[in-house]
Amino acid sequence: MLTNKRLIRYILKKGSNQAANELIRRYYDDLYFYLYRQLGNGNDALDLTQEVFIAALKGLSSYDDRKSSFRTWLFRIGTYKVIDVRRKVKVTWLELKDVQWVEEKDFDESMYQKELLEAINQYVASFRPEIQEIFRLRVYGELSFPEIASLLVQKEERIKAQYYRLIKKIREEFREHE
Repeated sequence: MLTNKRLIRYILKKGSNQAANELIRRYYDDLYFYLYRQLGNGNDALDLTQEVFIAALKGLSSYDDRKSSFRTWLFRIGTYKVIDVRRKVKVTWLELKDVQWVEEKDFDESMYQKELLEAINQYVASFRPEIQEIFRLRVYGELSFPEIASLLVQKEERIKAQYYRLIKKIREEFREHE
């Protein structure tokens, strides 16, 4: 399997569509699910995923693997695209992933979990956008703290502190639900 660095070299020097398709294949699902969580709409996430890959391929010559991983760089482009979308249309609610079918005996527990997740999402939406972004990148984007720090161009310690303060507030707010 070729490294990202080698794929990028093939794209830049030879214009390789095969290498571009491989890079897209590697990161498509992660990027789509991250954008879906940000936007709350599957169709919008699909459109934006495509836009991010187009922008990434056009700007590939500016990518520097010494500054960040390709995934982090790609998510940074995605984050900027989400910000652009939010400027156009104010998004105030993060929809939950489609509810899975459950057995009847698990229905009450499933509904409780769904309602709790909705309440947590609504609670998180009441915080500053930068705090919401850290939460979404960590929880839904499954990014590490160093990746989030690189993406948001902030110190890792600050990212961790903000994230854990929010988690503490969520626990305090929803303690009765435990």
